[in-house]
Amino acid sequence: MTRYELVKSAIAHQQTDKVPSCIHLAGDGWNKYSDQLFDRYVKGDTLKLFEDGKLSRQHAIYYGMGNHVLCVGCPWWDWYDLPESYYTDEDAPEYLPKTIGSGSYEEFAKTVKNLKENTDAYVLVLIWGSHFEKAYFARGIENFLADLAGEPEYAQKLLDFIIRKNMVMLENIVHTPGVDGILLGSDWGAQTDLLMSPACWQEMIAPGEKREYDLIHEAGVDVWVHSCGNIQRILPDLTELGVDALNPVQPECMDIYKLKEMYGDKITFWGGISTQQTLPYGTAEEVAAETRAVAGGMSVSGGFITPPAQEIQADVPYENLCALIDTAAELAGR
Repeated sequence: MTRYELVKSAIAHQQTDKVPSCIHLAGDGWNKYSDQLFDRYVKGDTLKLFEDGKLSRQHAIYYGMGNHVLCVGCPWWDWYDLPESYYTDEDAPEYLPKTIGSGSYEEFAKTVKNLKENTDAYVLVLIWGSHFEKAYFARGIENFLADLAGEPEYAQKLLDFIIRKNMVMLENIVHTPGVDGILLGSDWGAQTDLLMSPACWQEMIAPGEKREYDLIHEAGVDVWVHSCGNIQRILPDLTELGVDALNPVQPECMDIYKLKEMYGDKITFWGGISTQQTLPYGTAEEVAAETRAVAGGMSVSGGFITPPAQEIQADVPYENLCALIDTAAELAGR
């Protein structure tokens, strides 16, 4: 079974004797450990692919680590020439900000093609800050949360504007040959609960999300969603909207085994190994034990991809990072 096939089996909630994995590092973790990871994991055919220019250094490291999912960025858009007053003034603005696109579709398609031709991995497009986050990047988190409650007409106008921009960009990305999944990201949760009421999320956020998910599914591509925090109260909505995979599933925020019991036949979970406790503060043996326990409990009947609950930061000791990678590879039969 190829890496791609194992990921698709997990998303289809099919029981296998192997558990796919996808482990990523945050920027500071990457800067600290990428050289060591390259020396340790980039060997044989993967090293040759890198030396021949067929894999980037980052993709070579992640593939050599045993990741079943290889992630790529894509052309996207951002706010442009945003005045400071837009996110510092408490009063809702009377206009929508300017935007600007970035990135090359040609280079994006070339990268995806390279990954498909030279690896057996599942290719996932990462789009962070795609909707709710994009709004509060413009207004500031405190102001936009206040807008949702006190200026809902403006807040909805800004959210709708973001979705219109997103749909145009997604139209240009989703049909790229070789794209298997698209991850959309918005942090709707804090440590203990949603940042807004479920009713607010259902009325103002969900309709835009549905438009994006439907477009992605219509192209035969899987929908992945990232949201930090405790979002348990909208898990029924996300299952109804058709989310295929959810990340990062933080064990400090939600009971991950309860999530598996309630939604494990509907959503694939990508996350669950503690980055607030075990990875930075535990021993390598404790990291390996937690990885085995989480993967064992969460992968019953498929529906699980092994990663940490957040990208690995520089506070995680190198030996703990290697324990995570090596145990995940063992669970994947590599």
